[in-house]
Amino acid sequence: MAAHALSFNGSMAPAITGQYVPIVNGRRMAAGIPEVYIAKEIDNSRLVKVTDHKRQREIFMFSAVMGVVCTLMMLYVWQHFSSIQYGYRIEEQKASVERLQEENRALRLEEASLRAPERIDMLARRMGFAMPQVGQVQRLDSVNGDDGKGIVARASEFAVVAVAQ
Repeated sequence: MAAHALSFNGSMAPAITGQYVPIVNGRRMAAGIPEVYIAKEIDNSRLVKVTDHKRQREIFMFSAVMGVVCTLMMLYVWQHFSSIQYGYRIEEQKASVERLQEENRALRLEEASLRAPERIDMLARRMGFAMPQVGQVQRLDSVNGDDGKGIVARASEFAVVAVAQ
């Protein structure tokens, strides 16, 4: 029977030769051959990068086009959000107008109830006022038959008053 070798991670893997070879980090390790890493220092200080003008032009054009696209997208987003904000403002103003109209209707109703002649008569009687006697009331709108044209003030005599100082 073939000999079995246990790998570092505990698995057994058959080799081509029929031996079992340990598997480390997913790689088969050859039996008896150590892995050697050699560090080599590389000096790139004398290298000079050659500028590629065609590549630079392509990068510049790509950047310019992407800048224009981004600017247009930001303009579109700004316009979209502004329209949404204006919509909210319009709805807020409509609600305010409706609220003010309702308040105006309520105030007009209150004014009408406060101007009711029956209410005024009842309050006057509570305060001790009495109905006017005949001849006690004079209407100003029919004085001297002016027919609603108005009255012009006239001065007939002048009086000069001296003030002592």
